[in-house]
Amino acid sequence: MNKIIFTLMSVMMSSAGIHAKDVVDNVSVSSLQMEREGRYLSVSMNMGLDSLYVASNQCVLLTPWIVNGTDSAAMPAVAVYGRRRYYYYLRNNGEAMMSGEGEKSYMAAEKPDTVGYHELLPYRDWMDGATLKLRRVDEGCCRKVLLNECGRLGKYSEKFFPDLVYMTPEGTMEKRRTLEGRAYIDFPVDETIIYPDYRKNTAELAAIRATIDSVRYDRDAKIDTVWLKGYASPESPYSHNTELAIGRTKALREYLQQLYHFDGVAMLTAHEPEDWEGLRRFVENSNLTHRMEILELIATDMNPDAKEERIKRLYPEDYKFMLTHFYPALRHTDYRVSYVIRSYNDPVQILEVMRKQPQKLSQNEFYVAAGTLKPGTDEFTEVFETAVKMFPDDKAANLNAANAAMRRGDLDGAERYLRKAGDSPEALYARGALAICRKDYDTAVRFLTAAKEAGLKEAEKTLQELHNRIN
Repeated sequence: MNKIIFTLMSVMMSSAGIHAKDVVDNVSVSSLQMEREGRYLSVSMNMGLDSLYVASNQCVLLTPWIVNGTDSAAMPAVAVYGRRRYYYYLRNNGEAMMSGEGEKSYMAAEKPDTVGYHELLPYRDWMDGATLKLRRVDEGCCRKVLLNECGRLGKYSEKFFPDLVYMTPEGTMEKRRTLEGRAYIDFPVDETIIYPDYRKNTAELAAIRATIDSVRYDRDAKIDTVWLKGYASPESPYSHNTELAIGRTKALREYLQQLYHFDGVAMLTAHEPEDWEGLRRFVENSNLTHRMEILELIATDMNPDAKEERIKRLYPEDYKFMLTHFYPALRHTDYRVSYVIRSYNDPVQILEVMRKQPQKLSQNEFYVAAGTLKPGTDEFTEVFETAVKMFPDDKAANLNAANAAMRRGDLDGAERYLRKAGDSPEALYARGALAICRKDYDTAVRFLTAAKEAGLKEAEKTLQELHNRIN
């Protein structure tokens, strides 16, 4: 199977949870968050501007700046313009942007009290341990600098977390699904003709039609097979029950063919003259006086007619109860509608289908949609959790769900999924990643070493980084 890497880095900040306070003159910052999102560093904060005064011919430029030694990077600025300066930029530049593209610009008289700031910048190794600052530069007429000051917001540092390896499920050429049901159609004694209004037949036939119609009217699905299997109960001679099972199944087939005029749909039938397995289940769950003796007789290889006669003769009261309460339910027709669903390639459409009819999607389609989402978000996690609900025993689905759970910090959930993820190199690696999250480094080394020996290159890299971090 192919695989793709989503990088996860957890973050510690000395300023995490910083309270609103002036970082530079008359500008406060609150709700500061810095976190690694794959190849990017995300910076979020609220800038309080309610106390900021800007004269008509002045401009205040607020620029977040991340610095570590000689390395630094500026982020898009927030600028507040006095009225005269604002219109000056509009006339000369066509837009009020003192610092260029990406700037958030406001005229002083219309500035909000609080600006929500959220930006991404490409992550570089030097950013581990870097300090985030806020620079305020005030300019007057002719771009004369009136004020240039810096305030410290916080420090960014990473704690070790390995890359997560998600597994691409095998693509399938065809998405085949089935709907199944059981109908209890009543026939007059010894007849094989369906009377739609006879007893409960109206409801039973409606249930079959509803199953077929649910697929027939779905533009994304095409029925290719309808399968019917008829059963009779044991109270008549076996040969006669054979005729009834065949005839009644044929009658239902003809009823459906006349109703739907299926084109290109295979109508398959089977029959079982006497449903002894169904009778066994009824007896097993009953309180019949001779329950065990009857079960022993049912289990024998005796001729069906002789078996039924012996139960009737030896246990007449129990037989009478069975005839009244069990036998009617043994006269049934099982049906199965098999259909093929078209494939989806557009991730947006896949997500729409997932929320309404996830059973239409293949594992690979779930994966395609996840690849367009940001790891760790609720939507990203929802995709893999929905996939594993649709394919609960699939190893790749459980592995990916485990990684998504780890990504959001649900370690117990990740462990549950990993129990069904198999022993592929990727699954061994994920168990090592989970052990790292729990700081069980001995276990982590054991699983990562096994994944490395199985040929997973990410395991060697993670083992080395783990060694560097804990030694």
